[in-house]
Amino acid sequence: MADKSQSGSLEDDEFVLFYKMLTQREDVLRVFQEYSFDGQKLSQSDLEDFLREEQLDGMGVQQQAEQLIERYEPSDTAKLLKAMTFDGFLMYLGSAEGSIFNPQWRGVFQDMSQPLCHYFISSSHNTYLMEDQLRGQSSVEGYIRALSRGCRCVEVDCWDGANGEPIVYHGHTFTSKILFKDVVTAVGNYAFKVSEYPVILSMENHCSVEQQRVMAQHLKHILGDKLLKSTLEGKALTGLPSPEKSKQRLSKELSDCVVYCKSVHFSNFKHSRIHSKFYEVASFTESKARKHLRETGTEFVHHNSRQLTRVYPSGFRTDSSNFNPQEMWNAGCQIVALNFQTAGEGMDLNDGLFGPNGSCGYVLKPSFMREVEKRFDPEIPHQRDGYQPVVLTIQVISGQQLPKVNIKEDSIVDPLVRVEIHGVPMDQKVQSVESPPGFNPVWYDTLRFTLHTPELAMVRFVVEDYDKTSRNDFVGQYTLPLHCMQQGEAIYTISHKE
Repeated sequence: MADKSQSGSLEDDEFVLFYKMLTQREDVLRVFQEYSFDGQKLSQSDLEDFLREEQLDGMGVQQQAEQLIERYEPSDTAKLLKAMTFDGFLMYLGSAEGSIFNPQWRGVFQDMSQPLCHYFISSSHNTYLMEDQLRGQSSVEGYIRALSRGCRCVEVDCWDGANGEPIVYHGHTFTSKILFKDVVTAVGNYAFKVSEYPVILSMENHCSVEQQRVMAQHLKHILGDKLLKSTLEGKALTGLPSPEKSKQRLSKELSDCVVYCKSVHFSNFKHSRIHSKFYEVASFTESKARKHLRETGTEFVHHNSRQLTRVYPSGFRTDSSNFNPQEMWNAGCQIVALNFQTAGEGMDLNDGLFGPNGSCGYVLKPSFMREVEKRFDPEIPHQRDGYQPVVLTIQVISGQQLPKVNIKEDSIVDPLVRVEIHGVPMDQKVQSVESPPGFNPVWYDTLRFTLHTPELAMVRFVVEDYDKTSRNDFVGQYTLPLHCMQQGEAIYTISHKE
């Protein structure tokens, strides 16, 4: 259709025509013409009406309209007329300001001066692994990738190696081995490239006392001033092993490197409430954490208002799959360790939660999970103080240039959009919309959700290629916290990860 000259190739003007045909947005044109007085442009007054009625901006729309025209309108003539053409309107909606993710939440905006236990912390499990936990490759690349995604807690499984050098690998398996000193070097080089906030090294120590001393030397010499060696207030801490914990065979040099995150055995919540020190961390497998959440959810949340808790995947996940981290966040667990090397729902939610606040790896928990005097049970959220449900309304309008994942000759994508709410059990909901096969589908279907704990709710959009006879093919997804969603006409770009 664009080859007007029928030459078999596209000349300059023909290519421009082809591009415009390929990127034609009937849905956006429909909105544009609804607000345009003459159907050709949006005057500043027209744009103000759009911002007020569609984007639900109440104040400052005059100044905002002026700024949008100046920022996104490509035509100097239109700018002089204080108007926006359709091309400018498209550029605005396709920008960060037209994204479903509210730009004001992208940078660090939360109070970062509260205790560590008041934050969710982006955390990695078996960070050294690139694949499965039986025969997979170990690599320092795992640490580089995790830290580059804003991860603030990485795991290091340490074992005795040859020539007195500790090694890192998944013990008693066929996973490959890397040197502990190489891991520390990678952490030192990449820890603060994406985020300035603290990195926690979760050390699973299986080394002899001799090689523990080597570990301590590497930590001090390689990390230097980056390693926290004493309390920030300069006050002494108690808790080093007594002459009777000899059974643990822990070297004093390595123990001295532990200041605020001492790993301890967990007995029960009552014992912890009476005896736990603020710098102690308890670790749970996902099944143990679920058991506590199911039996004593309120106590678990209360415990996590004052103590750090780490949750890690079950040992049966030999394929390095992930559990759903949302249920652990519902309990206020801060260090929910996931296999960063494995794409899927778990990591989608993790990336969604830690996308805001500058992707710094720390997200402040809701106030009812931070205040010791508050009581919150994720199973019965309507009984908490300040309970105020919200209704979320989403209109799925259209999709553009959706790829056919399972490519067959002459095949066309059958797009299905699924909207998932992840949060407390009462808020876990899924609704979906389908359309006839097409590269650029149009829906205009409206979905509604009632959310009882909006502060913890995550919204996940999933696009699939529908198949009647077999499992749907995954096309892409986009996840963000509810409180980061912009109201009005907005766009999101799906990401596809194998």
